[in-house]
Amino acid sequence: MAMFHSHTTIDCHDAFALSEWWRVALDYAMDADDPNLPGHEECMIRDPDSGHSLLFIEVPDAELPAKRVHLDLRPRERTQDDEVGWLVGHGATILADRRGTYGPGTGWVTMADPEGNQFCVLRSPAELAAAD
Repeated sequence: MAMFHSHTTIDCHDAFALSEWWRVALDYAMDADDPNLPGHEECMIRDPDSGHSLLFIEVPDAELPAKRVHLDLRPRERTQDDEVGWLVGHGATILADRRGTYGPGTGWVTMADPEGNQFCVLRSPAELAAAD
């Protein structure tokens, strides 16, 4: 059992402007069903060929954190809770638990590997499907 890379997240001050800059630079596209607009706090762009995604998230801090880029991961087989438990047993540390932030079955867990590199564990595809 393992996880897969869902997308790469970049903390920023202006998610729309930065996502537009990278969209042009990389020749990526927006999701036509959820277009990025000025004022959006989260903006995702995607490579139309590979499917690789970059998610730009606005953070309120005047100074951006030193670790501005991190992986967002989804469990392949386990639930989010089971994956977080397994990772803690494997030496990861929970930095922020945002499960349920936007209601039952939502949110993520920010974790760090043994050297302090941050990543987030999202809900599994099965959990997402069950919530719809």
